[in-house]
Amino acid sequence: MIPGTDRFHVLTGGPGSGKTALIDALAAASHSTMVEAGRGIIRDQIAIDGPGLPWRDPTLFAELMLSWEMRSHAMAAALPGPVFFDRGMPDVVGYLRLTGLPVPAHVEQAARGYRYAKTVFILPHWPEIFARDSERRQDGDEARRTHASMVESYREFGYDLIEVPKAPVHVRLRFVLEQSQPA
Repeated sequence: MIPGTDRFHVLTGGPGSGKTALIDALAAASHSTMVEAGRGIIRDQIAIDGPGLPWRDPTLFAELMLSWEMRSHAMAAALPGPVFFDRGMPDVVGYLRLTGLPVPAHVEQAARGYRYAKTVFILPHWPEIFARDSERRQDGDEARRTHASMVESYREFGYDLIEVPKAPVHVRLRFVLEQSQPA
């Protein structure tokens, strides 16, 4: 385990579950955060009409997410105090499995070697706030299946999951901050 990663807190779940709003609230409260790889990659690839989009080349998209997550992990190591991640390495494994693609050995190795705090925050599917947009093309069914895939992936890599309640952002923020305090 890379030293100091017990202060790296992951928020995961399916699309449209409120992860980004919660990450934004953590940042607004002066906490260090790492943004989601998937949306960033989609924006970058759309800007250049690139091939690394999930609907064009899901394998390339997964490789780009892996690289992004490795970079985020390295950047977080240079920051003081707790760091909150919008997804982590096991999400890449979950994505590959969700899409029916094989998980290459190097992706599994990254998920085993680049570690986060043992407790991971999982945000449940929340149909009332779920919305599709130009970057989020999944429907509600795929969002539910993504959630299930993340649960399976994080458990496989030895993480304990704590479900974040469906509640206003300020309530979720308080919940995550209380639960991420060292024991």
